[in-house]
Amino acid sequence: MVPGGSRGSAWQRRGGSMAAVAMTTWQENMAVEAAAETRPAWADYFNDEMIDFWLGEVLWNQDMAKFTSYGVGGCAEAIIWPASVRELSLLLKGIRRLNIPWRLVGGGSNILVADEGLKGITLIFGKRFATIEVVGEKDGLVDVRVEAGCSLARLVNWCAEQGLSGLEFAAGIPGSVGGALVMNAGAWGGDISQVIRSITVMDEYGECCDKEAGQLHYGYRSWGEDAGLIAVAGVFGLQRGDKAAIKEKCRKVVAARMKQQPQEASCGSFFKNPPQGRSAGELIELAGLKGKRLGGAMVSEKHGNFLINTGSATAHDLVRLMHLVQSTVNEKFGVLLEPEVRLLGFAGGN
Repeated sequence: MVPGGSRGSAWQRRGGSMAAVAMTTWQENMAVEAAAETRPAWADYFNDEMIDFWLGEVLWNQDMAKFTSYGVGGCAEAIIWPASVRELSLLLKGIRRLNIPWRLVGGGSNILVADEGLKGITLIFGKRFATIEVVGEKDGLVDVRVEAGCSLARLVNWCAEQGLSGLEFAAGIPGSVGGALVMNAGAWGGDISQVIRSITVMDEYGECCDKEAGQLHYGYRSWGEDAGLIAVAGVFGLQRGDKAAIKEKCRKVVAARMKQQPQEASCGSFFKNPPQGRSAGELIELAGLKGKRLGGAMVSEKHGNFLINTGSATAHDLVRLMHLVQSTVNEKFGVLLEPEVRLLGFAGGN
């Protein structure tokens, strides 16, 4: 045994620990410096000028793949989570004054972000912007106000627990209530327009107003409003019903969805159904495109209207596949399929 060996080993272990700590500290410092270097040029200006409008957290240079169902996309220069209507209003007023580009995304279940990422500010309604409250009840009809950041799944489950019927069709639909309001989400013969009573909207100046159902121009996968308007909350008209029956209906809807639709990463139905004739999925299948693959993106073999990420797809792969599907279906059937998925960060997009 080497004299002092045990002490030497202990010293080496302590020295190793100290070295590890030093290395960790160095790595953390490097990470901080790297993050600072990747902040946009307007970051410091934003922090200084927005002091009267926003004192909350801003996450810089964040990978958008973490916030989307597709799990692809580059970095957003800045992400902010407003927690209330007032915070959102102040943010929009400040952002407009600074002339910084911005966009709002919901639950990330219906967007495809470019590999190059997103310039400016990306606003996301999080869990704090997600209250559910009963605001009225008469003759078995219950008005429920829901903020845009609430997930549709949470709302459906809450309604089932309360014995409120009307949203069973939405069981299993991913995404947020805000996205569902704007896209008129629907399935199995039901959609949001059938149960909505009013929507609180905010314009780009941060001003709010309520729009009653009769003032809305709902259509297929659209609420018919200006692109500059934001849905911040909706009031749903629901019926009192049997809790067990409502839960059972939700269970059957989810089971049917699981049986018919692929479970790989996707944004659900990629294309809108044409106004007449066959559905998008049927056209894609008849065109012989099911199973077609480009890079890590593939047309699902289970459902033609699902473009899936097999695990290694990039946004570029998915967009190339989208264009291939569109051109092939158009050549064979004279129908140009329109994306239902919102493309962000691409030429011509936001």
